Amino acid sequence: MSLQVSSLSYCRGFRTLFADLSFVLEAGQSLWVSGRNGCGKSSLLRLLCGLGRAQEGEIRWRHHTLIEDRERFQSELLYIGHHYGNKAELSAAENLRAYVAILGWSKTETDIQHALAEVGLQDVAQLPARFLSQGQQKRIALARLFLPNLPVLLILDEPFSALDQAMITKLTEHLNRHLHSGGIVIYTSHQDVGLVASSVLNLEHASSAPSSTSLA
Repeated sequence: MSLQVSSLSYCRGFRTLFADLSFVLEAGQSLWVSGRNGCGKSSLLRLLCGLGRAQEGEIRWRHHTLIEDRERFQSELLYIGHHYGNKAELSAAENLRAYVAILGWSKTETDIQHALAEVGLQDVAQLPARFLSQGQQKRIALARLFLPNLPVLLILDEPFSALDQAMITKLTEHLNRHLHSGGIVIYTSHQDVGLVASSVLNLEHASSAPSSTSLA
């Protein structure tokens, strides 16, 4: 099982965000995508999810392009981006139930309540999301990660931002368990949280010469 990125180049307008980007992630490995705001981190993650098209290059999951085996790829992917997808009129619990239903996941009410408790929302689970803080709304999205039987590939845009240290530690430990079980995690962050088997891709060094793009 692997995610293979080959010679990926992406431009926004007349600006090249990254060029000739190549890497391979195997089971149990993570990738920390770093760099200043605006360097293309979120754009890269969306490409890796199949939500955009690069000017050049190819992305393969289990040796198939995302187009060739899109249904299987989507079933093995969990993406959490900047926009959490919460409905303001629904409660935290209802939002999580709706997300599970849309994906066709088989989860029990116990699973839902456990996931909300893991992110500290048990006391506000029945409140409409519009009454919750931005941090609490983010935790609704992060609760998806604490449902059982996670997809193998997790792609997470700034999952650690706006969290207190206790939640950062809990999320890091949870993601490390996912990696130890053979999962793959790709994430953006402005801080090193210590995920295991983690390589670093700094996109600030990936916008011009192909030779400047590497994993540390």
